[in-house]
Amino acid sequence: MTNNNTVKTGDTVTLHYRGTFEDGTEFDSSHSRGEPITVTAGVGQLISGFDSALEGMTTGTTKTVTIPPEQAYGDKNPDAFTSLNRSLFPEGFEFVVDKTVPLMGSNGEPVMGTITELTDDQIVVDLNHPMAGKTLNFEIEVVSVDTTTEEEATDETTVG
Repeated sequence: MTNNNTVKTGDTVTLHYRGTFEDGTEFDSSHSRGEPITVTAGVGQLISGFDSALEGMTTGTTKTVTIPPEQAYGDKNPDAFTSLNRSLFPEGFEFVVDKTVPLMGSNGEPVMGTITELTDDQIVVDLNHPMAGKTLNFEIEVVSVDTTTEEEATDETTVG
């Protein structure tokens, strides 16, 4: 394993990042958590624009990128809203506009929704990802790149 390579698909990358919206509001930062994250580059663990930005970076470099919605969480789908009867929620549930609520999708998978509207007996929930339709800015700092060369891969798989 080496530690000063150029990031390419399959490499294990340890990095710090700071994510902001277009107005400068920070929505996430590894710095606030006090430790970098480790990801595998180019395998779909990250939004595509972030993965693309990592490609070609090297240990110790920092880059600032702007990622449009189509390379992040997609555009907002105007049809991804549903109305639900308030009676479907537990007694005492606090209904608040902009509150995120856990729901179950049609195939039983967990889905997060955001309450957008309230009536006496119904709530309207936006099923879009909360970051859908947003342009995201990231400051990315590569702390280390661990890559396995072809020789190392061969050595690891060779039996005595």
